[in-house]
Amino acid sequence: MYLFFKDFYEPYIKISIYDYYIQIILSMHIQEAQKIVDQWIRTVGIRYYGELTNLAILTEEVGEVARLIARIYGEQSFKKNEDAEQAQAQLADEMADVLFVLICLANQTGIDLTEALQKNLDKKTQRDALRHANNPKLKLGEH
Repeated sequence: MYLFFKDFYEPYIKISIYDYYIQIILSMHIQEAQKIVDQWIRTVGIRYYGELTNLAILTEEVGEVARLIARIYGEQSFKKNEDAEQAQAQLADEMADVLFVLICLANQTGIDLTEALQKNLDKKTQRDALRHANNPKLKLGEH
């Protein structure tokens, strides 16, 4: 399925719905998030930790996400009932921690995450379009 958009240079541009949604996702201002995190680091945080320290922090935060997912969706249980009641909010907070540290690392290493994500999605689209469509394990209704 395709959408048609009027463009300044061409009467109409034909883009796939997939590309349309990718543009919406990218328009959520990842670059703005990078600027906000940079400003926060330089004012409240004083300075960035070193890249290796931030990599260790990122690993720790991903581990906290994994721990919560193992208990919310997996076979592990929470030690206290109140932990289970707060799990979804904790998961959201830990995912935000992961994103924050990832943005810090991108800022430190000069990576434009908007550009990197677009290139990565383009790569996946070209590489995986038929592979996933032809994978019987991914048929709709199966989980």
